[in-house]
Amino acid sequence: MEEPVCLVGNGADGELEVNPAALDILRGVAQPVVVVAIVGLYRTGKSYLMNSLAGKKKGFSLGSTVQSHTKGIWMWCLPHPRRAGHTLVLLDTEGLGDVEKGDTKNDVWIFALAVLLSSTLAYNSKGTIDQYAMEQLHFVSELTEHIKVKAQGGDDLEEDTEFVRFFPSFIWAVRDFTLELRIEGQLVTEDEYLEHALALKKGNNKKVMDYNLPRQCIRNFFPTRKCFVFVQPASRQEMGQLDSLPTSALDPQFLDQTRRFCDYVFQCSHVKTVKGGILVNGQRFSSLVQSYVGTIRSGQVPCLDNAVTAMAAIENEAALREALAHYAAGMGGLRLPAELGELSAAHGRCEADALQLFMQRSFKDEEQGFQKQLVAGIMERYADLLAENEAVSEQTCRALLEELSAAMQQKLRAGLYSQPGGYQAYDRDQNRVVEDYRAKANKGVKAEETLEQFLASKKAEAEAVLKADNLLTEAEKHVAEEKQKAERLEQQRKAAEEKRLQTEQLMKDQERSHQENMKQLEAKVAEELAGARQEAERALESKLKEQEAMLQKGFAEKARLMEDEISGLKREISSASKTDFLSGLFSTIKEGLRTVASVSDFLTSRRQQGKGTSNPSKTQRRK
Repeated sequence: MEEPVCLVGNGADGELEVNPAALDILRGVAQPVVVVAIVGLYRTGKSYLMNSLAGKKKGFSLGSTVQSHTKGIWMWCLPHPRRAGHTLVLLDTEGLGDVEKGDTKNDVWIFALAVLLSSTLAYNSKGTIDQYAMEQLHFVSELTEHIKVKAQGGDDLEEDTEFVRFFPSFIWAVRDFTLELRIEGQLVTEDEYLEHALALKKGNNKKVMDYNLPRQCIRNFFPTRKCFVFVQPASRQEMGQLDSLPTSALDPQFLDQTRRFCDYVFQCSHVKTVKGGILVNGQRFSSLVQSYVGTIRSGQVPCLDNAVTAMAAIENEAALREALAHYAAGMGGLRLPAELGELSAAHGRCEADALQLFMQRSFKDEEQGFQKQLVAGIMERYADLLAENEAVSEQTCRALLEELSAAMQQKLRAGLYSQPGGYQAYDRDQNRVVEDYRAKANKGVKAEETLEQFLASKKAEAEAVLKADNLLTEAEKHVAEEKQKAERLEQQRKAAEEKRLQTEQLMKDQERSHQENMKQLEAKVAEELAGARQEAERALESKLKEQEAMLQKGFAEKARLMEDEISGLKREISSASKTDFLSGLFSTIKEGLRTVASVSDFLTSRRQQGKGTSNPSKTQRRK
């Protein structure tokens, strides 16, 4: 993207709406996305930091007056400067508390969307982190009312404890900072300054509880927190032209602080994930945006469970379509007629590739419903191709036999075989037709069966020629008849063997398909379990740090209350039931996949429906 575009704005009705053009951009991003959003009061310089992350002086609108410039949420997608194969998505949000807009409900939803969509959330404020700054961050205290974790209602307190698993990392950017980083006479780091500002007070009265609430929310909800302070970048007179000032005109300390901020974001911001540790790419991100904004417009509270379910349905449906199209394209280039071994090998390659493509995009495929559809879809298309191959093979073989036996038919019509000794000539010519037929390559899977049918159709003709040959004795005619029967029986055996080998190959195809599905499913489940485990480990690390901080500050009771959460996370990470889960899942899926009709079933159905007959347009195309 050369410049940012509006992702979420306000429609004519004043309600939030998604910009379709922005969604189209996201749908074209197949790479994992690292999403960095910035929120804060209007006119606090948020856009400058976002432009710095983009490596540009201009992009997001800076503005130079007391009016808020950014409306809604604006998006800028760029190649990640430190992670190859990743896309950096920057979200600049409308300034909170815009006196002209005067809509606190809009502010709350903008803040909630920034939290829901980002993997790193930067909160931008001016001056110092004091009680006033905390009060301006009241939106964080209201998140529990505007974000749900579970689709089915549960304990609100239980839901609150889940936020740390899914919320972004938190950065507090303090602008125009003029104080010395010193507490009680001791120099402190920016992070220590933030921790001091987030320290809780002891007591249970309303004043203390109101004081602690935003601090407790930041400590409980966000897995990590970081602080950066920035001096004023230029003189008051020059502040309105930051995007046009040369770098030399900016305060060197401010430039260094901005560089450290960008380095931290680039290095420490994770790929956006959703519940279950599922990695998000641009396509999935577009679904998330639609889901959350749609829920808000409906008057409901955005739910992480529902958003993931909706996203999975969209992605799995798309994954199914892409995989089937990939298989069809791979098999569509085959030249027919072909031997079954050639078709089988191509089928195996294309199926494995299609399945891999499906696994890469799909996730949370409940009871492997979409995978079963893929298996059935591939089998049906393979059966169609086999039926078409049979039709083309039969047509090719019949045409070849007609061509090779044309001279015999002329002799028959001319009466040459009706003369004494005619049967010997007839038998010699027919044997030559069979030899020439067998010598011809690329006849396909119906070679022996078509020859059997051809010879059977010539039975009455051969008997008539034999009966009319007066040169042969009755004994010689009897020997010739027995020889004909033996040859027909041998050809029937060859045709039956041809069918047997083909049936055997289809059974091998079925087993290979099953094994490939199980192998790729196992890898997919292991990948999803690893993502969920990382999610739990991240939450556990955050909870342990917070528990240690509570103990150090003398909040033993709060530390004790965290023990259940910590124990639950530890059990989730180390539980041996995961092995049982995999075993149980595979036994269930194994049976489920085996219930899908086999290629033979589909092929039989096609034959019964008359689809095994030749299709001139397809036949001509294949040839």
